[in-house]
Amino acid sequence: MFKKSVTKILLLVLLVALVAGCTAQGNGDDEGAGDAGGTKYISIATGGTAGTYYPLGSALSQIFNDNIDGVTANVESTGASVENIELIAKGDADIAFIQNDITYYAAEGIEVFEGKDKVENLRGLAMVYPELVQIVATKDSGIESVEDLKGKKVAIGAPGSGTEANARQILAIHGLDYDDLGKADFLSFDEAAAQLQDKQIDAAFITAGIPTAAITEVSQNTDIVVVSVSEDKINEAIEEYPYYIGIEIPKGTYEGQEADISTIAVMAMLVVPEDLDEDLAYNMTKTIFEQRDDIIATHERGKDIQLETALTGMPIEVHPGAMKYYEEQGISQ
Repeated sequence: MFKKSVTKILLLVLLVALVAGCTAQGNGDDEGAGDAGGTKYISIATGGTAGTYYPLGSALSQIFNDNIDGVTANVESTGASVENIELIAKGDADIAFIQNDITYYAAEGIEVFEGKDKVENLRGLAMVYPELVQIVATKDSGIESVEDLKGKKVAIGAPGSGTEANARQILAIHGLDYDDLGKADFLSFDEAAAQLQDKQIDAAFITAGIPTAAITEVSQNTDIVVVSVSEDKINEAIEEYPYYIGIEIPKGTYEGQEADISTIAVMAMLVVPEDLDEDLAYNMTKTIFEQRDDIIATHERGKDIQLETALTGMPIEVHPGAMKYYEEQGISQ
């Protein structure tokens, strides 16, 4: 009799455990949930650790984790703009830093995306800061102008990166292409910085917010020259590629830089997938602007993140969750 009672109790406990397990598993499929506990995991695609995307992405992960309930955000180092487009398109990232020109190319299926399907699931969250096209050369190279790059060993950015597209376009308006260089090296920011210091290359194109860590490091260890783009070539670039703007790198930005340097810039922006939960997109946008001081504390470019310019130059449709926040704040395209 005792054995039968024990058996019945054990069967009852087993049945309750099975039901509880099934219920928990079913509840784990709620929208926005990343696991059975309802956590939403957010992957933030940035760039190389020596650029500007990565520290800003780290700041975003921190403010999202601290201010959005149920969110665990992680920053990922990537090959930057072009790779980030692919990560968003495939659903492998939830928010990404991307140059506005690259976003436009992807949406239209042109330039580096020519011959590929248009990427139609991209949505804008915010425009964030200008990314300056910086041409840095070793002083020993004798390079003082873009034309002087002819016959030199030049880093032109990681393969398929926004920097690479910028380098190709700037060379083109000066009547040059990669064949005119002594060597066109497809290098990341970190690799370019290391090879400039080791005198393995003569110059590098680096498109990023200023000051850029990779250039700062080089300038502290090697005598460098930051090359200007002439006013007429800046105007020619803007006429040919309307997403560019003329801008200056203020003197003193880098060690040994004694004058303002004229160049062109694109805009860095935050891109999310079309199917990102609307409430989450709203909360992410709200947190970025309400916790802006924390971003500024991480990197100087946080100062450029301003509500008033969040939609200026937006090349794609804004995510409805983000647009809801902007409309509440009286901001429109």
